Amino acid sequence: MYPMLVLLGLAALLGASEGRTDCYGSVNGIKTSGASCATAKPEGLSYCGYRASEKIAERDLKAMDRYKTIIKRVGEKLCVEPALIAGIISRESHAGKVLQNGWGDNGNGFGLMQVDKRFHKPEGSWNSETHITQGTNILITMIKTIQGKFPRWTKDQQLKGGVSAYNAGAGNVQSYDKMDIGTTHNDYSNDVVARAQYYKKHGY
Repeated sequence: MYPMLVLLGLAALLGASEGRTDCYGSVNGIKTSGASCATAKPEGLSYCGYRASEKIAERDLKAMDRYKTIIKRVGEKLCVEPALIAGIISRESHAGKVLQNGWGDNGNGFGLMQVDKRFHKPEGSWNSETHITQGTNILITMIKTIQGKFPRWTKDQQLKGGVSAYNAGAGNVQSYDKMDIGTTHNDYSNDVVARAQYYKKHGY
């Protein structure tokens, strides 16, 4: 009887560590102001902020759900919240809706996560698990760079800094409160995190 309990206990422990997605922090622990008016206005919204991010994420949900299985698989494989990956995909490509043959950003950005061909060699097809793995690994590299640069920040703060760096590079992140200055529309991490919080509520 006793060895069986030990085995069950071990199985429970292994199960708990398997499929973890919080190695770098969690989006729900991050305060965010959401989308700037510069991001919201082109979307046809008359309001900005958190509500705008939620509305944009909601519009992308149907397209995002096509990739939900692979987003979750990559998140579990690399220990990053799938909701965060979805937030980046929404911001970068509206879940692929704005891409031309898988390309955006004047032909420089590749795939759902808009891997920049000027800095990286794109891998896989534009909407594949290989591509999402590459994009997420680039994000992880940025988070780790921010961890080294700001070791006193909390895990969640470092995660947000890594998201900002995914857009504008780690060198652009100078302080926590102003990390988005210099990113596209000066709101990148705040918008992505708000969208990610929406996707977290919808099973990502």
